[in-house]
This record gives sequence, structure tokens and C-alpha cells, in this order.
Amino acid sequence: MEADGAPSRSRCLSCLLVGVPLAATLVLDPEAEHSPDIILVGSSELSSPPSPGPRRDLIAYEVKVNQRDIEDVCICCGSLQVHTQHPLFEGGMCAPCKDKFLECLFLYDDDGYQSYCSICCAGETLLICENPDCTRCYCFECVDTLVGPGTSEKVHAMSNWVCFLCLPFPRSGLLQRRRKWRSGLKAFYDREAESPLEMYKTVPVWKREPIRVLSLFGNIKKELTSLGFLEDGSKPGRLKHLDDVTNVVRRDVDEWGPFDLTYGSTPALGHTCDHPPGWYVYQFHRILQYARPPPGSPQPFFWMFVDNLVLTEEDLDVATRFLETDPVTIQDVHGRTVQNAVHVWSNIPAVKSRHSALVSQEELFLLAQDRQRMKPPAQGPATLVKNCFLPLREYFKYFSTELTSSL
Repeated sequence: MEADGAPSRSRCLSCLLVGVPLAATLVLDPEAEHSPDIILVGSSELSSPPSPGPRRDLIAYEVKVNQRDIEDVCICCGSLQVHTQHPLFEGGMCAPCKDKFLECLFLYDDDGYQSYCSICCAGETLLICENPDCTRCYCFECVDTLVGPGTSEKVHAMSNWVCFLCLPFPRSGLLQRRRKWRSGLKAFYDREAESPLEMYKTVPVWKREPIRVLSLFGNIKKELTSLGFLEDGSKPGRLKHLDDVTNVVRRDVDEWGPFDLTYGSTPALGHTCDHPPGWYVYQFHRILQYARPPPGSPQPFFWMFVDNLVLTEEDLDVATRFLETDPVTIQDVHGRTVQNAVHVWSNIPAVKSRHSALVSQEELFLLAQDRQRMKPPAQGPATLVKNCFLPLREYFKYFSTELTSSL
């Protein structure tokens, strides 16, 4: 998928074998139906892409010629002004690249793959890992700079390419996967991100379990099913939907749970409210406390509350105070016209990164008035936030890779 200002993607399938001697003799059965593509890095078999820029090219020079420790070089841009260490691969990271990494790592596109390179969180053209359980991408520039000149074009010509975090061996040229990189990624966020919300350690594929959802007021079963988190006809225990929680107590939630995701929302504009708008905030916060795992539990637990532009300014302040994070605004824009918008509070990674901070209340008030006078928008509130759930693929099992951009 390509969009204006977004990196273009290349699908590549096969293992990239790095560090094989050029004199090695490889015998492949030409009759085999599924013979893997094998690349000898450094060969001139395929044409090379344009050389990396001078600063990126400096990385290999500093490490190989000047014998500089790669931890003292930013592997994202080549800067020698190292601020911290890259959480996924051995190497340094300067302050600007650190900020960009924090902003972009958990951003996903509609196709279900991450939006930017897993090394530099930028890149013009991206190579997609074809491991069905991986959603990571790598830019041509990083691959050519850190693995070897021309490698990106060789990978681009492959089928069945498996990325550097999925390969069984840790080193590809200068690119060395860190040991226990999942723990390192969490430690990196805890140390570098300016957020009061906890980031949970991502879960290896073989340990991921189906997600257990408590959906309050609004039902998100359709959205989660379209993303592959729920199977059609899945057991009722995977998603518990409640319209009214007035009489729900902790014992009820304990019996229904445990839960991995708690979702709640105010009614959509134009729909009848059985309670004052602020009631939905208070009740969501109350049930959220029941659904949380015990203090100190390593279990990843996520939540989201969506306001469909019905909360008053005072209610918005209360929600921010109770949920301990500022909201963002997600808009449904057609051309230059905003068709719909919602406020979102959540601890799901990158929700804040993808969307703008809270926009002018006056603008949203006018939009809400327009929505009240018109028929309900084509995209419902849950559809607007659907793609915000994609980072949960790093934590929970999903049953399909066929994503739809609309429901």
C-alpha cells in the first residue's frame, strides 16, 4: 500500500543468509518446488541500488576502518552524538532518532504492517517480513548500510524473506539482534518515553493467547473480528459485551474475566442517552478498576475509552484526571471536510503518535452540532478507532491476516 508521504512497500519471501564465504559452493535441486532463494552478500549477481547518503555510509567506515564500537554510532543516521542504545539491534541512537523511534515504532497501516522501518523508523521504500506472525518492515537504506551494499535489491528479488528479528541467527553484516530484545524494548520505553502509562513487554509468537475483551456500552466485536483478533462464531467468553453496568460489582467481573482489553464509549451522536454523558466516564472508570490485573502482574492489560463528542468540557477534564492521560482526537476526513471525530483515552501503544492532540473545542462543538442535525455518519465511532487496536498484534494471537480498511 502506498500513500502520499508514506513509505512504499515491497513484499519479499525467503531467508537472507549473511556472512557465507563467496567461495562456498551451493547445490540446489532445480526440480524442487520450494527451494529457498539464497543470497551471498557481497556478490555482484544483482544490480545495486543508489548508495546511502554520506552520513549513513559513515557507519561502516567508522566500525570497519576506524574500529569504533558500533554502540558509539547511531545506526539510524550515522551520527556520533549518541544519546542511548538502540533497543532492538546492537548500536547507538542519537537524541533526534530516539524521539522519532518512540513516536513511530508502533504505528501501523491499514494493511496490518508497521508503517516505518524497525531500525530507523523512517525510510522511503520498505521491505516487509513475510513471516505470517511478523508485521515488521525495513527500509532499503538501513539494509544496504548495515547488512551490505546492494542487499535491498537482492532481498527485493526474493520470495519468502524472513526479517532480522525472525531469523534463527542473530547477525547479518553489521546488524546484530540484541539478546532479550523484548525486555530491552520495554526498558527503553520506560527510560526514554515521557509517559505516565506503563508499556508492557511484547509477547513471543508461541506464547500469545487469544484476547479476552470486556466491551462496555459500545460493542467492538465486529471491529476486532475484522482485524483477526476474534474468530467468527468464537466462544462467548472471548468478548463480554454490557450495555448497562449499573448493578455490576467486582465479583461479577472476576467471574467473567480475566480480561486483556477493556473498552468503553459514550453513545454516538444522534442516539438516545439513557444517562447523562458523564455517567459513562464514571462507570467505565469503576469497571476498569475491577478488570485490571493485580498490582505487579506481568500480564499485558489494555484499555480504551471513546467519547463521541457528547462529553462537556467539565466531563473531559474529569475523564483526563481519572484515566491519567490526555485524550487525542481521531477524525474521519473526506477531502477537506471532517465527517466525524472522537476523543480517545488509551494505553495502547502509539495511539497518541498516530493522531493529533486535542483540537479546538470550538471546532468540535460545531461539528457535534452538525452531526446532531444530520443522519448518523457512515463510519461508526468504533470503526474510527479500529486501527488503533493493530499494535495489540505484538501481544495477542490473531486468526487471519486479511484486513479490511472499512467494515
